[in-house]
Amino acid sequence: MQQIRVRAETPDDFSAIDVVNLSAFEGEAEAQLIGELRKSPTFIPDLSLVAELNGRIVGHVVLSRVKLVSDQGESEILALGPMSVVPSQSHRGIGSELIDAAVARAKPLCYNAIVVAGHPDYYLRFGFRPASEWGVTCNLPIPDDALTAMELVDGALSGGGVVEYPDLFKALF
Repeated sequence: MQQIRVRAETPDDFSAIDVVNLSAFEGEAEAQLIGELRKSPTFIPDLSLVAELNGRIVGHVVLSRVKLVSDQGESEILALGPMSVVPSQSHRGIGSELIDAAVARAKPLCYNAIVVAGHPDYYLRFGFRPASEWGVTCNLPIPDDALTAMELVDGALSGGGVVEYPDLFKALF
């Protein structure tokens, strides 16, 4: 079986990442979002990961900072996405490798939780749960069941709240 290698992106990877996103999403919005995220204070270079197969970039995921606003105040958590895999390479476990690596890299960085907007059936397989279980919603125009979350620290989401995605994410919806 071919080995998938997951690593942090480098500037040399930007055009290949754009190609992955353009092919996976059949549009420019996600590629543009990633470009905007890189310029944003919410971007964490070590949490923008590529998957290589035979030396070629075939997948990408990014975790960025978002605010969780609750009655207890404001905290910073992570938002996963966009996550993309070249369609010709889907169903090979590349997305799973990317998500597992992203979660593993996030834990030692002292973030308390990760949220994902979209495809709940997919993310539930990785330990994400409906965000509504904690009373967590978000400011994106998505159905409540499309937001999933994972606590990296037990109890981190127990106060519920609203995830405030930066405006640049709204271009996707």
